[in-house]
Amino acid sequence: MMIQEKNSNAVIISISSDIGTEMAKRWLSYGWRIVGTYRTITPSVAELSDIGASLIECDLSDEESMQSACKKIREQDFQWNVLVFCPGTQDPIGSFTGLNFDQWARSVNINFVNQLRILHNILPGRKLNGECEPCVIFFAGGGTNNATMNYSAYTISKIALIKMCELLDAEIKDTKFTIVGPGWVKTKIHESTMEAGEKAGDNLRRTKDKFANDEFTSIDEVLNCCEWLIKSPRELISGRNFSVVFDMWGKDILNNKLREDPDMYKLRRHGNNLFNRRKC
Repeated sequence: MMIQEKNSNAVIISISSDIGTEMAKRWLSYGWRIVGTYRTITPSVAELSDIGASLIECDLSDEESMQSACKKIREQDFQWNVLVFCPGTQDPIGSFTGLNFDQWARSVNINFVNQLRILHNILPGRKLNGECEPCVIFFAGGGTNNATMNYSAYTISKIALIKMCELLDAEIKDTKFTIVGPGWVKTKIHESTMEAGEKAGDNLRRTKDKFANDEFTSIDEVLNCCEWLIKSPRELISGRNFSVVFDMWGKDILNNKLREDPDMYKLRRHGNNLFNRRKC
């Protein structure tokens, strides 16, 4: 499902990420106005500036840098329709007891806390009188259905983001909050696993196999899913966690099921109806 309306405005946090960069290029081609943050200037970031993106320096590990970036975003002469959070770091990788806790906490701040700090700061700048409700998109990771060993900081941050989308949806009725699991995408994030070596456990082998066989979800497919979310009504997608790879997004059969089941694609405890002492 493609969207090509002009006069839309998007803020992309970490536009310098691989997904963020491709997202900005596509939406600029639609005639959208794009504001994005970056931590370091790279050739791809410089190219985005050349083709029309407004770029703002922002280090998500530095509160002063974030406050400055948020101020500059608020000073833009537009209200945003779409806000996307693309930051992510898998570091530190390894067993929880063997990690430096300060590094672990820093990862949680980057992957969870400071993304919400930015959201809290710039949420008032959303456009509330547009064709669709303003849409906030986060990116999820693994670990919802199992224990992702050696990636505890990254995993718990993504799980927290999933629940936070549900909480935000319950509290803020004029905006859509959703989170997307992109699957295995060929991006810079996997460099941490390769550098961690044996500390990554079995995921090192899985990552090497993905690269050897070129088994990745395309960024185009991730962007198509994001655009479906942006165009979809709030009651279908807000507060939910979607999978690019496994979910039938864009299909009526899924839309109908989402309308029927308010718990679908949300974090819930499994087995609540088994061995219920109140029913015995």
